[in-house]
Amino acid sequence: MPTHVTKPGEVVRQHFVVDAEGQVLGRLASKVASVLRGKHKVVFSPSVDAGDFVIVVNAAKIEITGKKLDQHSYFSHSGYPGAARYLKMRKLMEAAPDRVVRHAVKGMLPKNKLGRRMLKKLRVYAGPEHPHEAQRPEPLSI
Repeated sequence: MPTHVTKPGEVVRQHFVVDAEGQVLGRLASKVASVLRGKHKVVFSPSVDAGDFVIVVNAAKIEITGKKLDQHSYFSHSGYPGAARYLKMRKLMEAAPDRVVRHAVKGMLPKNKLGRRMLKKLRVYAGPEHPHEAQRPEPLSI
């Protein structure tokens, strides 16, 4: 029996909404990354973007376990000498909790063009509202 290879034109995409309230950051990010890759589908192929769109709401109410809020830091650099910036997770959660969730999911996706394309299907919102009601997203249980 021949092996079926999924082609990009055969992929049917859905929209899912995830409520992050009370969820642990790493467990939520791994589930979301799996859905973005399409690993929950029968037609999964590692070389084809077969994943679905994911909308994460209530990112500000996510659970961070252990001492990560005070010990984990995010690095950024503008390219100029001496311009390295380190930002603690606590400060970033106060300023932009959606960036914390996006960064966690990004680390669980492939590090190539395919992974960057998959990350574009992720939308993260700090509050409970999102502007994607027209797509009729289905709730995704985690």
